[in-house]
Amino acid sequence: MFEDRRDAGRRLAILLRERGQDDGQGEWSRPVVLGLPRGGVPVAAEVADALAAPLDVLVVRKLGLPHREEVAMGAIGEQGARVLNDDVIALGGVDARTLAAVERRERAELEARVRRFRGDAPPIELAGRTAIVVDDGVATGATARVACLVARARAASSVVLAVPVSAPDAAVDLVAAPEIDELVCLATPAGFMAVGQYYLDFTQTTDAEVQALLAANR
Repeated sequence: MFEDRRDAGRRLAILLRERGQDDGQGEWSRPVVLGLPRGGVPVAAEVADALAAPLDVLVVRKLGLPHREEVAMGAIGEQGARVLNDDVIALGGVDARTLAAVERRERAELEARVRRFRGDAPPIELAGRTAIVVDDGVATGATARVACLVARARAASSVVLAVPVSAPDAAVDLVAAPEIDELVCLATPAGFMAVGQYYLDFTQTTDAEVQALLAANR
């Protein structure tokens, strides 16, 4: 149980420091910490501070089932990246036209959020660097996977996914995902139902908080 996202980030940073210095190849190459807005950014800010690394956002959007938007049938990210959960799509009876409509809507919101969070600032260059992708937790893994695909497309030398807590099944899938070089996770509890159940304070992070954390790191 974490007090809040900042507490989770501090505890995650301890494990990341240990893993980064003992990965069999020496320290990670000039890490960049990438928080998933909005909830992942307070976690990522603590990690970036502990690692003395730059902080940026990696904007992705969940593709929710029509009429059950909390259920992810996939996710999209910058540079055209997309991951689909075919089982959820089939069980939800979602056809290609409906899927395309959901993706158009979410991609428009994704582009708006990129402008809102970064403003005129360009994304931090990832080529030849270790991308540490951070979220406040993982339920299905779809959003995390597409975020890692984006980091890979931007030529990161390695991609590390770091989360305080994950559903056990999702963690197994993420470890096997080719776009992820390493999963760093504090807990994969049995009986997992939702990320928020492992936080005493899971208050929604605001856009203003994300902007302030990015500005403070810069």
